[in-house]
Amino acid sequence: MSAKLGILAGGGGLPRQLIKLCEETNREVFVVAFSGQTDPETVEGVDHIWTRLGAAGKILKTLSEEQVKELVMIGPVKRPSMAELRPDWRALQFFAKIGAKSLGDDGLLRSVISALEEEGFLFRGVDDLLSDLLATEGVYGAVVPDALAYEDIKRGVEVAQAMGRADVGQSVVVQQGLVLGVEAIEGTDALLSRCKELKRGGDGGVLVKLKKPEQERRADLPTIGVETLKSAFNAGLKGIAIEAGGALVVDRESLVSEADDCGLFVVGISPSAYE
Repeated sequence: MSAKLGILAGGGGLPRQLIKLCEETNREVFVVAFSGQTDPETVEGVDHIWTRLGAAGKILKTLSEEQVKELVMIGPVKRPSMAELRPDWRALQFFAKIGAKSLGDDGLLRSVISALEEEGFLFRGVDDLLSDLLATEGVYGAVVPDALAYEDIKRGVEVAQAMGRADVGQSVVVQQGLVLGVEAIEGTDALLSRCKELKRGGDGGVLVKLKKPEQERRADLPTIGVETLKSAFNAGLKGIAIEAGGALVVDRESLVSEADDCGLFVVGISPSAYE
């Protein structure tokens, strides 16, 4: 029997997908749902607590009481301000300990994972548990990138890797060699919404999503799904490039069908091929 799995659930459908897999394999789960982050339907019929992100003491106490041995962080989490976080004493101790490392998303997540491991939990990556979601190399659907698209992908890889080294974001939109926008704290959908207003005339652009070069793989791998594709289409783009082996693809079959219907390409790439 596998150890009881604690699921730190962000938004979107990925947490529920993991819960379903655990149910199918008779694995015990306990879900930590975060107010303003986790979708309510995620925890329907599942043992869980609702809490704020800053209630570290409550979260650790509950996980211990539930005899959780392994943890996974899954689903996007909007980074709150300190006022929204309302950290308890345990969380304040954590922030005092990590100091400046909390300034970047990856630095913060790496520190969170390290702190949880110090508490005795084994931290698992999403791709360990849902390995079929990991992006593969090559074109996914019927639409193939043209030469100009590959030039935009190359430029996007260059910019995304520079952003990643600075621990800023994972996504960039490039059109005809011009960087229309980069992802910061707002997330990919907001980035695409901004780029819709910035798009130039002529050939559409490309969304490039890569994991950061030194990223902690067990948290916050770049993810795309049907909604990402729809946002890219609404922004007037012609395709999406994601990192093979370093990004997650949710519901690949539906994504490919939607991409073909919209006339957009989706391609898994190896960033090293563009350096």
